[in-house]
Amino acid sequence: MGLNSLLESIQFKQWLWLPCWLSLAMIAIFQHGPMPMYSTRTLSVAWEMWHRHSLIVPYLNGVPYSEKAPLLLWLIQIGWWVAGVNDVWPRLLEVMLGGMELTLLWLLARRLFPSGKSMADASPWILAALAYGFLFGLQIMYEVLLADCVLAALLALAPTTSRQAPRFVLFAVATGLGMLAKGPVMLLHVAFPWLLGPLWHDWARASRRNWYIKGAIAVLAAFSMLAVWVLCATWLGGEAYRQQLLVHQTAGRIVRSFAHAEPFWWYMAALPALLFPFVLWPRLWVALGKLRPPFAPGYRFVACWLVPVVLAFSLISGKQPYYLLPEYPGFALLFAAATHREDVVSPAHRWLRPWPLAMASFLLCLGLASLPYFIHHISHPRHELAQLAPISPLLAAAFCFLGIYLLVPARNELVQIAVAGLLGALIANSAFTIAIWPQFNIAPAADELAKVASEGRPIANMQTYDGQFSFLGRLTQPVSSLHGTAELLSWVNKHPDGVIISYPSHLSDAAREHVLYAQSFRGVWLALWSAKTITNWREDQWGPLPSE
Repeated sequence: MGLNSLLESIQFKQWLWLPCWLSLAMIAIFQHGPMPMYSTRTLSVAWEMWHRHSLIVPYLNGVPYSEKAPLLLWLIQIGWWVAGVNDVWPRLLEVMLGGMELTLLWLLARRLFPSGKSMADASPWILAALAYGFLFGLQIMYEVLLADCVLAALLALAPTTSRQAPRFVLFAVATGLGMLAKGPVMLLHVAFPWLLGPLWHDWARASRRNWYIKGAIAVLAAFSMLAVWVLCATWLGGEAYRQQLLVHQTAGRIVRSFAHAEPFWWYMAALPALLFPFVLWPRLWVALGKLRPPFAPGYRFVACWLVPVVLAFSLISGKQPYYLLPEYPGFALLFAAATHREDVVSPAHRWLRPWPLAMASFLLCLGLASLPYFIHHISHPRHELAQLAPISPLLAAAFCFLGIYLLVPARNELVQIAVAGLLGALIANSAFTIAIWPQFNIAPAADELAKVASEGRPIANMQTYDGQFSFLGRLTQPVSSLHGTAELLSWVNKHPDGVIISYPSHLSDAAREHVLYAQSFRGVWLALWSAKTITNWREDQWGPLPSE
């Protein structure tokens, strides 16, 4: 009884989502190495900044890197100044940023729904358990830091029980940090709740002039934070970098897409997968369907945030699932608020329990259990499935357990689903690590390239080089990008002692006898060749040149 009193006094139960998420995230993020190309590229930019002692201008493969702003890179540098260059600190940093996102969401929920304490406690569970967000949050990428800045900015606008007026200084600082995290796109995530403030904020409705004037000043102050870095970076980085940073990364990405062009409706079609596992919870859909006006300020805030932001991103041609990660807290707010309304159908109603999610878990169990039989009876199974088959019975048992767990009536269904979702994501990540990660692990190749670089030999990469080996091999010289046979032959003639990285779809046994290093990589081969081998290539015996 004394222990229970102690736990209640420190409010352990309402914060249980934090240690639960942190512990599982710490396990998952250290199960395998940095993922190419997401994590390896970010780490390589940070490595080149470190090696060049360039605190202002990011570099990738020897040239200024205009794709991203530097805040995450600065945070990585801070850890390296303390403990030296390593890949442990960036992972710890991502976990800490994820924990901060959950905490900021909890604070925002308490402000927007002051009478719904249980709802505020539930919202971090939802955010923590969204499978795509959990798994992508394990990447050394910019979105989790951006989400933290978005939540901090929105928290500055939200009223408290003791103060209705927004804190525009904090709004300016958070927005400015968000711009330093990922550029002007930060404004797209926070502008609509500010511009539509009178629809959800009593102070904004009563003091429209102050709301918009002070908000505009805050936005200008945020832009000035970004502008200070841009001016310094473009002065140091040169004219080409200036054009890339100021033109390519703003208007260009909105007017047209350089990659990832998708139709307008793409995000709406992707949302069910992005909102898994809660999308398979019938109670949630019933709760959302029962929402009726007049809506409380918290609901109006969520609408002023999610609807225009998702619409704006849908209008932009370039789309990726992780672009919407800063809006995940908004969906968590909506789901938590809807399912904690008093008029939601009684928790005892069996058809509203998470049985569809349990059925999905049982189907996955059945598929995994039958995988060894399937592999045994087909002539050419996919490599990934063949690698997964030895552990598939164990995985099947794990998902069977999760299915049974979800069918057991629980006092708090939302937490039940969240725990199952977190464990399911961890199991999936473990399966990837055991069966598929060897197909993605380029650390051995990077080690070979580090030996080549230590001998002073130049390196070239067939196709565009994305920095995937620079951090892992601690490379200090640029890697040339080659496209096609003509460029390959020209390069080997100029660099007879060089080494070429290629990704052939097929590698004959005869060719493998002359390779410096080869491994299977994402359905193709990753091979290292000496320039001398390319010069003396015997196409009649070894097959076509590894020029693509």
